[in-house]
Amino acid sequence: MDRELPRRQFLRLTATAAALAAVSRYASAETYPSRPVRWIVGFPPGGGNDIVARLMGQWLQERLGQPFVIDNRPGAGTNIAAEAVVNAVPDGYTLLLAGLPNATNAALFGNLKFNFIRDITPIAGIVRIPNVMVVNPSVQARTVPDFIAYAKANPGKINMASAGTGSAGQLAGELFKMLAGVDLVHVPFRGNAPALTALLGGQVDVLFASLPSASEFIRAGKLRALAVTSAQRSQAEPQLPAIGEFVAGYEMSAWFGAAAPKGTPADVVEVLNREINAGLADPKVSARLADHGGIAIAGSPGDFAKLIAEETDKWATVVRAANMKPD
Repeated sequence: MDRELPRRQFLRLTATAAALAAVSRYASAETYPSRPVRWIVGFPPGGGNDIVARLMGQWLQERLGQPFVIDNRPGAGTNIAAEAVVNAVPDGYTLLLAGLPNATNAALFGNLKFNFIRDITPIAGIVRIPNVMVVNPSVQARTVPDFIAYAKANPGKINMASAGTGSAGQLAGELFKMLAGVDLVHVPFRGNAPALTALLGGQVDVLFASLPSASEFIRAGKLRALAVTSAQRSQAEPQLPAIGEFVAGYEMSAWFGAAAPKGTPADVVEVLNREINAGLADPKVSARLADHGGIAIAGSPGDFAKLIAEETDKWATVVRAANMKPD
């Protein structure tokens, strides 16, 4: 009898501890967030990525009742921002606007202090944004097949601008070169704006520009758009075909989503995933994203993890084939 009492006490204590843990998990989900959330963005204010974070951050703030503060930390191809989040406390109060550069940097940079796939917790995809293939009006091509024929007739003579080594524009161009079998000379610039300026001035021939940045020049007739780089046509420019309609297997789009440090509680991830998906289903939010050429990519944390893994593998092949090195 004397031995049985401690055992019974132990069982009662174990049951009580389990119940308290369950209540604690429930309470954390119910009370999150209880203070401001910092959302780190690896780009300067004003770009498409920053707009996506601010738009979704405002939605989350309204839904969850706490500020979602955008913290812009540009530099090192978004690695500064990623490293800050990887090393943050995994409590749901530090998020990262994850995107295409995070998938490409593993191959592009050889000395990263973190492994992006291993060291982050995917929360939710938000949007894909295609680039657009634009040429100077002096280029003798009005369609993608025209351009391929023109490039094959002039190997190594056509200059392809980009916003810099490893940029979405270069990735789009290098994939096009591989799949279309053409030889274009890459000319990197320090940003999308100077690359567009060079294209407008005729110093270069072709650019895979972000769709929002090129739209006004396309509509004014200052640039000729041949196609968008996404798998399907863009709602923002539905008259433009997708490159994949002419080049089998071609798809490239910048994408963004929310991520957190490894070890972030599952119930917190669930709250954020649920509310981000609700935002993507909201007509006002989806319309704002569509205005920037965006295609919503709602889904589970697992769906976003799969996207990150697939994009990491895909672009590693392109980076190595093109022998791309960071500036």
